Amino acid sequence: SGHGHGHGHGCCECDHEPAERGVEYELYKRIDIEKLQCLNESRDGDGKLVFKPWDQRTDREKFVESDADEELLFNIPFTGSVKLKGIIIAGEDDESHPAEIKLYKNIPQMSFDDTGKEPEQAFRLNKDPRAELEYPTKIARFSNVQHLSIHISRNFGAETTRVYYIGLRGEYTEAYRHEVTICNYEAAANPADHKVETITPQTQFIL
Repeated sequence: SGHGHGHGHGCCECDHEPAERGVEYELYKRIDIEKLQCLNESRDGDGKLVFKPWDQRTDREKFVESDADEELLFNIPFTGSVKLKGIIIAGEDDESHPAEIKLYKNIPQMSFDDTGKEPEQAFRLNKDPRAELEYPTKIARFSNVQHLSIHISRNFGAETTRVYYIGLRGEYTEAYRHEVTICNYEAAANPADHKVETITPQTQFIL
């Protein structure tokens, strides 16, 4: 029975987990990294460094540290549409590790003034220096995300917050802008081929 329990619960997951999870955590490739902003970072551009490949999640070379206080705000634009399923946040194994995050969607250029808004979801975090804990999102709320904001509102008591890795798991859909143009063009070009009733719902759907 010992073998059966171990097999069912642990060893299968362990055998396959790293590679499979690495594939699931590739949303960082879908970030428009040039436009990513991190507010209150102590060094310009460091916020971009924590969105990195799965196999670098425990790397301590690249990190972002907050500046004036413990808060950090990431504005993350994607190159298409994302269905976000989970998030991992790894910091130092001390008081500088993030203790709470709030997630907002589709508020480009979000500032700290905006963080009073109701988030789509908030999490209390455990210290996770090895990037092992995933926080599952309410997928229905994160099914059409073009822009994600992550507000780290507090840590475990240090003056500044340090983050080594932010992993985003989910599905990605390309932004097919050209298809919409073609549909509109056809609908406009052949009004005689369609009844008015059929054109209207199609156009609404397209927009």
